[in-house]
Amino acid sequence: MRRLSFHGKTQVNRPTILTGDRTTGPLHIGHYAGSLSNRLRYQDSHEQFLLLADTQALTDNARDPEKVRRSVMEVALDYLAVGIDPSRTTICLQSHLPALAELSVLYLNFVTVARLERNPTIKDEIRARGFGRDIPAGFLCYPAAQAADITAFKATVVPVGDDQAPLIEQSNEIVRRINATAGRDVLPEARAIIPKAGRLPGIDGKAKMSKSGGNAIALSASPEKVRNAVKAMFTDPNHLRVEDPGCVEGNVVFTYLDAFDPEQDGLAELKAQYQRGGLGDGKIKARLEAILQELIAPIRMRRSQLSEDREYVLEVIREGTERARERTEATKRDVVNALGLFQL
Repeated sequence: MRRLSFHGKTQVNRPTILTGDRTTGPLHIGHYAGSLSNRLRYQDSHEQFLLLADTQALTDNARDPEKVRRSVMEVALDYLAVGIDPSRTTICLQSHLPALAELSVLYLNFVTVARLERNPTIKDEIRARGFGRDIPAGFLCYPAAQAADITAFKATVVPVGDDQAPLIEQSNEIVRRINATAGRDVLPEARAIIPKAGRLPGIDGKAKMSKSGGNAIALSASPEKVRNAVKAMFTDPNHLRVEDPGCVEGNVVFTYLDAFDPEQDGLAELKAQYQRGGLGDGKIKARLEAILQELIAPIRMRRSQLSEDREYVLEVIREGTERARERTEATKRDVVNALGLFQL
């Protein structure tokens, strides 16, 4: 079994970054475009903690804990397959970091229910899931839990989509209240990094690519699944003949080409030709399929190899979680001491 060596843990003066994913299933190319590619770059410039967010996944999957449990390994495999290096990035399991839950309980005393309900991200997610007034308490309280995740690592940088930015602001509100109560700066505020590329739509043209929506391309997808997904992609419904002018905006194939095509100059020419007419959907789909096949093939191969050495993947999670536990417990002690709670 390979042993891990955290070469980056003694380096100083690097900003701390906290990011992660809910463990609700394998990751897809939307994750790669929106976050994973950036995490690969951050490994050298930041002290990076990558959270397998299984506790958060339970906030709307409590009736299917087996899916959440099973997905821990799936997401970890995807992290390692895309090139996340456990000697430079700490991969850790949320449910095995008790300080996160303890800080969440403390932080709930520094935020009101009304403020939680006003959070735009939470409002949108409640509406999307059709909770009505039957909102799981854990889901409503998620902003406080995320504040605990961020501050427990004393992260100063958090990469999120623009729809998640209100959660970072609410975390900073809690930080300011903790610091004001303590009379000194116990916790740092965090800055949101929002990627230039927006969230990729699903292959069906819907606003959000999701694991549960059946409109995503998994990073572990077979060549056939990639091919079939690209063939099924939404383009311009009014582009009925090759000679017809086509619309680029809202065309999922071009949205994906914007995100993944390394030849952006050539892509600009392709867009112009499509808008003039004379370019069929089949050609742009063939271009996209070739790009995605090239992207996914090495990830799929590495993932297959790693899945044969599951003890190594478990060791990555165990060692990363142990290191994260040390960091988060130290932060919890700082907060408890700063608030002047009774000490035994």
